[in-house]
Amino acid sequence: MEFQDDDLAAFADNGAAPLPTAAAEGHVERNGASIWYATYGKGAPVILLHGGLGHSGNWGYQVPALLEAGRRVILIDSRGHGRSTRDTQPYSYELMASDVLAVMDRLQIETAAFAGWSDGACIALVLASMAPERAAGVFFFACNMDPSGTREIEPSPILDRCFGRHSSDYKQLSATPGDFGAFVDAVSEMQKTEPNYTAEDLGRIRVPVAIVQSENDEFIKREHADYLARSIPGAEFILLPGVSHFAPLQRPDRFNAALNAFLAKLPR
Repeated sequence: MEFQDDDLAAFADNGAAPLPTAAAEGHVERNGASIWYATYGKGAPVILLHGGLGHSGNWGYQVPALLEAGRRVILIDSRGHGRSTRDTQPYSYELMASDVLAVMDRLQIETAAFAGWSDGACIALVLASMAPERAAGVFFFACNMDPSGTREIEPSPILDRCFGRHSSDYKQLSATPGDFGAFVDAVSEMQKTEPNYTAEDLGRIRVPVAIVQSENDEFIKREHADYLARSIPGAEFILLPGVSHFAPLQRPDRFNAALNAFLAKLPR
């Protein structure tokens, strides 16, 4: 039977599934931050980039499925998120993309596929634009690439449960457990002003991309996802039915099938 957590009750109580034991983990010191990473398995590398305010543990349902498919999985906590620290400089997607490149350099990974969720998707696509030779492809789930792509947020129990989980995880994992409010404010400020990619910018992206949209996404407009798929050369559009912005947690089998199908098309 397909696992379901459509209302995020299980996530609110327990988080995602526990991650397996990592083959290696550590920190990369870069540009005022200490960036946490962990690696699992062997094979063609795929880097998972989590959403804003979250951390890599939110990929708990995806890591085993990717390992079963013969992938090497790399998790990275974005600066200031999870086990990674930050300094006082403002957040930016370009800065966080450069953090990912620093981790790749530490692990001697020349090229990897990327799966990004929300802010992580933006980081992945910005990285692919900045350094296309490092990106084998981008699975871009649930994010905008300019301010017109976001919807007006409507409060809901699902969002409350997710935010509550993020708050408790931050207090448990962060080196600054009392700073969650300031952390939220800093990430929100970035999200208000970034990203700002034009159609011309998108048209210059030259790596395989899947634009993945949930049927009931709370934050991203469907028409924006359609626009991204039209604007990025050769991009594929994937619609995930019956789920929202939190599909990797709500219906992980459905999400994992789409992710593995995309990765299977990429050169190994």
